[in-house]
Amino acid sequence: MIMKNNKSAFFAVAVSAMLGMGAIEANAQQTRYKGTVTIHQKDGTKTSINESDLSQIGNTEDYVYAAKKQMQAQKYADVDHVSFDWIAHEVESIRLNYKRDISADELKQAVKDMRTQLEDVQRDGISSLRGGSRYGELSAYMYRFQNTLGPDCYVQYFCVPHSDIPHFNDELRSTYDLCKDFIGGPSTGFSRMKYNMASTLNAEKIDYMPEIKAIYLTLFNYAAIENVDLFGPLTYYDYKENFDGSSFVYDRVKDIYYQAKADIDAAIECFKYYKDHRSEAYKKWIGIAIGNYVGLLSSYDIDPSDLSVWIRFANSLKLRMAIHMSKVEPATAKQWAEEAVAGGVIENMTDEIGLFPYLFGVSHPLIEIMGWNDIAMGASFINLLQNLDHPYMKYLFTKNSIALEKSKQAVSGTSAPAVTPKGSVYVGMRNGVTPGIGRAADANPYVGYSMLDRTYFAECNPPLYLMKVSEVNFLRAEGALRGWNMGGTAQSFYEQGIRTAYLEDRNYKENEYTKHVEQYLNVNAPKGIAYVDPQGLTPDMPSVTKIGVKWNEGDSKETKLEKIITQKYIASFPYSYESWVDLRRTGYPKLFPILNTEHGDGTIKPGDPKVQTADNIMRRIPWIPDDSQKKEDIKATGIPALSEDTNNKPATDTQMQRLWWDVDAPNF
Repeated sequence: MIMKNNKSAFFAVAVSAMLGMGAIEANAQQTRYKGTVTIHQKDGTKTSINESDLSQIGNTEDYVYAAKKQMQAQKYADVDHVSFDWIAHEVESIRLNYKRDISADELKQAVKDMRTQLEDVQRDGISSLRGGSRYGELSAYMYRFQNTLGPDCYVQYFCVPHSDIPHFNDELRSTYDLCKDFIGGPSTGFSRMKYNMASTLNAEKIDYMPEIKAIYLTLFNYAAIENVDLFGPLTYYDYKENFDGSSFVYDRVKDIYYQAKADIDAAIECFKYYKDHRSEAYKKWIGIAIGNYVGLLSSYDIDPSDLSVWIRFANSLKLRMAIHMSKVEPATAKQWAEEAVAGGVIENMTDEIGLFPYLFGVSHPLIEIMGWNDIAMGASFINLLQNLDHPYMKYLFTKNSIALEKSKQAVSGTSAPAVTPKGSVYVGMRNGVTPGIGRAADANPYVGYSMLDRTYFAECNPPLYLMKVSEVNFLRAEGALRGWNMGGTAQSFYEQGIRTAYLEDRNYKENEYTKHVEQYLNVNAPKGIAYVDPQGLTPDMPSVTKIGVKWNEGDSKETKLEKIITQKYIASFPYSYESWVDLRRTGYPKLFPILNTEHGDGTIKPGDPKVQTADNIMRRIPWIPDDSQKKEDIKATGIPALSEDTNNKPATDTQMQRLWWDVDAPNF
């Protein structure tokens, strides 16, 4: 593109940036321009077009042409020149100047100067990753908004038993219902975290505590990866750079993964440099700062000034990302995974990172949510545990809390008895079934279905993990199955993953799981228990679980993968985000199909009535724009980024739109 005046070079750069701002190479600096372009004609008339309205601009020998969005290009003849009132915004990675000479006194003073800002990050930011409120408390309301109304049900851990959701205007018709009031809830963890985190990462004085900055940068990327795995493209660079503007650019999932990996690697180098190059006085103050302004711990008390735990956490996140992309970029995934393991991942319970409710003076949010009768156990999840005789079935759940009568609207052929006596069965609720009305069991029988044992759940103090050793073991098991060097065999990591899979706090002495796990490891075959709805409102469902637990080296790769993902799914409970990624990318575990898919946006199919298949698995959460500018941003860069992530296939903002790593191809 060439203009016949001395502004032609800037014109080309600006237009190029404008029209190509969706995709960039990882780690490459990018310039984004925001502002107004004005076309000046020789007769003195001029036309100004705002960047947010402009879709195309160019020139020929005879005229300049410009098109606004959704409109044909307008020709401008006898043009004298084109001017730009433009703000250049450089997009690049957050820099960690960890080799800078910093004394303990300088560090101490910087922490003091930034105390309020650091407190906001810890209180309002980091806790938000698992349902924290704006006061830094673990909020059952926020946890429900982020988890139990959406992803927890998409993976069928839970089902919402009533259609009326207090504090929201929408009624929930079924699991995949596109309720605009709360379908965007899972994004709030990242949104709340980045609000304080981004400004802190860009603050000048944070460079006097590079190790804290590296931890925050790692956590920012942890949350960003969770977000893009749920929704797809994200305004990642604009948020990360704390850009203050009205129009934001959506970045591809691929670009975000690559930049997150680069940030993780930089953070790891920072932690490694710290060990050998910082004074003991400096390390003491870093430990104090981490204790006060991070708020994340491993399962046991450790010295917070020992940053090796953060190296293992960062590498474990890199390993998680590598497994996610194993089908879309297998060679790169292998490289990242082997780098992560060689650099050191979480291998012991003492390395695990999470939020501990009892340290906040509260109980796990699910306890209060159960008290509201806002969840029932998912039928497919309970049926899976029953068929494998999982240790949880011996102690973690309650049986039906009321007598359940067969409904007058029971479907034909159901084997439900006329009355199922109180306390006689473990029974979950089919995901997708039309829920009842109200929270009282006498009016809404679904409230009387199985639930977690609140007393035991409260006593065992389940942490809210960000990264559990069991997950890392299953990630390594899958990597080894794919032929990657994971430092051991798929079988050894698989079995160790099961041994460390329980949800109880690691210090809980009355842990029932450990009493039964060795027996569980030797389960050869499922029991073949069918699901029967006591109300008879859904058909009887034969078990979809055809595999056992015991490792068999003679099994096919596909069967081994199904075993790994099935046990990882159980071990992840009640954390659903990673389980939903696995379900979409591998099709495992095998679950019941979700009913009433017509309550979604029309893209999800009923599928096979006997087992959940790919066309019945929701692939992403659509964006819910809350203002006209966000709608424009989604149209201008969000949808194109979705398309670029999937080899420029036409993309739609729908529930069945596949994301970058969600490749429609065999697992091997």
